[in-house]
Amino acid sequence: MKRMLTEFGMGASLRRGDYTEAARRAVKDALWHNSINMAELFGFPKDAMQITVEIGVQKPDQVDADAILAVFPYGQPSVSVCEGGLDIARPEGDGHPTVIANAAISVSFDMERADV
Repeated sequence: MKRMLTEFGMGASLRRGDYTEAARRAVKDALWHNSINMAELFGFPKDAMQITVEIGVQKPDQVDADAILAVFPYGQPSVSVCEGGLDIARPEGDGHPTVIANAAISVSFDMERADV
């Protein structure tokens, strides 16, 4: 595998403390930074993209990885979630912090494929 692209994004859940939604927004932010048409540049089908998604949030166990995978219309994504991001307590003390998630998306291809 040869990594061809890495893009970063940030997302937030301002009022609900929703770690999955913050992570989804971070992934979408990273995707919107780049059209990621790398497959066409190298003559690969879009499904040949190996997409590695790394997400950082304060409570990794509260991120639904399947919801993150559903963001990708093609390619072969894999998701890992680790501790990171930032929780900001709300002054009202309602128990739901503002959640900030960070995402890194890397796209790789098997450049040695015989069928290309």
